[in-house]
This record gives sequence, C-alpha cells and structure tokens, in this order.
Amino acid sequence: VQLQASGGGTVQSGGSLRLSCAASGRSFRNNAKGWFRQVPGKEREFVAAITWSGGTTYYADSVKGRFTISRDNGKNTVYLQMTSLSPEDTAVYYCAAQSGSYNSRSYLEDLYWYDFWGQGTLVTVSS
Repeated sequence: VQLQASGGGTVQSGGSLRLSCAASGRSFRNNAKGWFRQVPGKEREFVAAITWSGGTTYYADSVKGRFTISRDNGKNTVYLQMTSLSPEDTAVYYCAAQSGSYNSRSYLEDLYWYDFWGQGTLVTVSS
C-alpha cells in the first residue's frame, strides 16, 4: 500500500497550491483521509480531514476558510486546495488514511488513528 503525495512547491504569500495524494495497493473508498503538516522541531499537526463519503470535513482553525479538502473515490485520491497562503503555512505536508471508518472529529484530527502515511511534500511560502 502506498500513498503518493504531490503538488508541493514554493509560492509567494497570498498564493495557492493544490496537493494531491493518490493511493495504490488497496482502495480507501470506505476510509477517512486526512492531511497533516510538520515543521522541523515541531510535532506533526492536523490540517484537514474528510470522511469516507466526503460528506463531512474538518479543519484546523488555522486553515479554516482558506483550505479545502476533497476526495475522488473513483481515483482513490484526496486533495488539499490551499489558498491565501502565508509563510506560517510552510511545512512538509503529509496525507494519511485510516483503516477504519470513523466519522467523528476526535478520531479524524488525531494522527494516532491513521494507519497509512504518504512520504510528504514540501510547501514553502515566501513573504
């Protein structure tokens, strides 16, 4: 099983990026997915998550209104559209998938409940 994240890069403050995370090796049609990010010296933090159906999404307060998570179960892919980026958004972004079918925020925002992780893609926002 592999999660392949892509779409990172360098963008100026106020710009936008779209991250993608394609899964292979198994279907995650019935599983929640999420995005987390990490900067050196800090813990990995929750960014956004989406339930298996795509009907419910959750966001960290720091990205609410600027980031949008979505999924295409037919393509086994989850996306993170990021707008109004600021230097504080600079980090390595990781996609993750659960093996369960949890729907509540407490499960989806906690990295402990994710079983599969992508390799990370670096997002750098310059001021």
